[in-house]
Amino acid sequence: MTDKNIKFPRLFLRLALAVTMLSAVADRFGFWGAGSAWGNWSNFEAYTKKLTFFLPETLSIVSAYAATFFEIIFPLMLLVGWKTRIAAYGAGFLLLVFALSMTMALGIKASLDYSVWVGSAGAFLLAVQPKYFFSIDHLTHK
Repeated sequence: MTDKNIKFPRLFLRLALAVTMLSAVADRFGFWGAGSAWGNWSNFEAYTKKLTFFLPETLSIVSAYAATFFEIIFPLMLLVGWKTRIAAYGAGFLLLVFALSMTMALGIKASLDYSVWVGSAGAFLLAVQPKYFFSIDHLTHK
């Protein structure tokens, strides 16, 4: 494949990862309403405690805030294409930790149903791409 043939798939993967992660953040702040996965921060904290059952409660709460912070930063970086490789690796590791925690706490089916493994794999695939068209990275490396 030539660079011309894979510009759109690279861009699509970058945007899909970013929008998906930002949607999860929007949910925990109540933007998707009551019928969503969490609907509010309290429900998200309770879910995080369930997934991080192996941590003390204080660290579980800290992990909810840390995950949210990184689930805002990495997707914003992906959206604009700034430090894309770093953001993609960060998103990949974040989603991998989430997938592993879901699997340990809820079983493999939960992580498969939410396609967390696919998101992590996609992020790692994006991270190893040689170029990121339609991005700040591309503009600054010309």
